[in-house]
Amino acid sequence: MMKLQVLVVDDEWNMRNLLRIYLAKNGFDVTEATNGYEALTLFNQRSFDLIILDLMMPDVDGWEVCAKIREKKDTPIIMLTARNETKDKVKGLQIGADDYLVKPFEPEELIARVFALLRRASISEPTTVRKTITHHDMSISPEERQVLVQGEPVEFTPKEFDLLLLLAEQPGRVYNRDHLLENIWGHDYFGDIRTVDTHVKNIREKVRKAGLSYNPIQTVWGVGYKFQGIDDRK
Repeated sequence: MMKLQVLVVDDEWNMRNLLRIYLAKNGFDVTEATNGYEALTLFNQRSFDLIILDLMMPDVDGWEVCAKIREKKDTPIIMLTARNETKDKVKGLQIGADDYLVKPFEPEELIARVFALLRRASISEPTTVRKTITHHDMSISPEERQVLVQGEPVEFTPKEFDLLLLLAEQPGRVYNRDHLLENIWGHDYFGDIRTVDTHVKNIREKVRKAGLSYNPIQTVWGVGYKFQGIDDRK
């Protein structure tokens, strides 16, 4: 069986060495990058199953690396940082990170998060064809994973698309945050429940900038969210 490929990106040798030892011990093949430029070069040359990405690096930081990766692939990304500020976590999630771990951390926790994220990423897509959802000026194509607003494509991260699709497939149904986390991020998700709010905010902002004249996702206060009809908008 081929080993899963992990790209570790960190400008500190001690951290890369620690991650390499624990990942190799758990059966992974590890490639190291010492900075953002090197990480992007390796990413463009090879295929990886997972990327562990340090946030604070000189020149090209983890945010920029994550954003450039998301322009091309939905490879699972775990961000590492010494900063424990909520705004940093939110920013990382906004640009497409799948998980976020603050240094210092126990290596066993990182390994647990790695396996959990890979399990979620390996869930197979349904074999049945899912029809395009058309809702006034917006259409959502599950097969092409594409959203059009007024005929023009709108770019979403993989999690943003999955969240929008889940809500749109059952308009009017109210989903609480725990249910959305379990369906989109998996039952073994370790992160902050507020990531749902962040992703909803991103979706709303993107469709608004694309010219959609109403808010497609309605907040049901104290409960969660639902996909709303144009006549229900507030």
